[in-house]
Amino acid sequence: MFLRFVAFGLLLVAVSFSRAQQAFPEALPTAGTSSHRATPNAWIDLRQAATGNSKAQVTPSWVEAVTLVPGETRPGVTPKTVFRIRLIQPKVEYQILLFRLFFDDKGDAQPEIVAWDESGTQVVRSGPLGAGIELPSSDQVMVPMMGISCIDVEVPGDGSTVRGAYLDWMESSEVVHPVNAEHRDLIPEPFGAAAPLRASEKDTEVFGTVTATLAPETIRIGATIPEGAAFQFGMEAQPLLALLTFEVASPRVQAPPEIYVNGQAVGPASLSLPDLADPGYRGEMQSLVRQMGFQYTGWMRAQKMVPADLLKVGTNDVIIVSGGGAGASAIRATQIQLKYLWDKSDYLLRTNQ
Repeated sequence: MFLRFVAFGLLLVAVSFSRAQQAFPEALPTAGTSSHRATPNAWIDLRQAATGNSKAQVTPSWVEAVTLVPGETRPGVTPKTVFRIRLIQPKVEYQILLFRLFFDDKGDAQPEIVAWDESGTQVVRSGPLGAGIELPSSDQVMVPMMGISCIDVEVPGDGSTVRGAYLDWMESSEVVHPVNAEHRDLIPEPFGAAAPLRASEKDTEVFGTVTATLAPETIRIGATIPEGAAFQFGMEAQPLLALLTFEVASPRVQAPPEIYVNGQAVGPASLSLPDLADPGYRGEMQSLVRQMGFQYTGWMRAQKMVPADLLKVGTNDVIIVSGGGAGASAIRATQIQLKYLWDKSDYLLRTNQ
């Protein structure tokens, strides 16, 4: 079991470019299967094995071709598979492309996104995506598309860990934010997904509410208490409300992570679910089970209101495990908020009449 202790006082007391040859099976997209729809987004299936009910993909006309090209090989270096996606800008005002890649996040096969211009010059390289959590996941980059003619997905090995890519053109607009709020990039996530959670390095207090980070790093969890992520934190006074917040990777949406506080089960966390159209949802059928289950292959925000009467002055313990039948998962940016009375608290006193 991973154990994290947090004590805080309460304030109230270069690859060469080459022309690609078509190398995909028929189930994968080609320029010949593209339609002339002017939709600003596209889903591209990069799986190299066709499924029994697969159909030819229909992509917007700005996706010209998807091909496999041989990656650079060097002695002592794992060979790479390169998926090359040739693109054109559908509108002059579309200058930034959101590129979200879906893949199995293996430590020895982390993919990279590389953008090239027409002269064969490398313009953008993302660096390794993912966190090596050995789970189905997704990650995204913003690609400036001025002069870009194609985008490569480079992955060590045979490319079987890459499943697909979601592309969406971005438009810019003026954004305002509160002066006292943390400054961050305000980019709406596709399909209404919650923005990535950021864990503060220091404890903060605002209007009687203390926020403390329990662990900013990624922690793998299992379905049993010994496989869970355990945290300890100290308190100097009893709170009125307590809220646990974290991000979870590849959760089963019907079985959110379970929470234990000071040895007592407090139930499953609540997941902030994106729209069901999000390509991150992946169905799974099991033998002897009629209902299809769904896993979200990405990071999702989770929250749990902790009963205040379970907390105590002194050291408190919190354990997070995967939901029933969910198997292995991972969490990150785990934090807790404790709400106390302050001199301007808004509350009502109701008496029985």
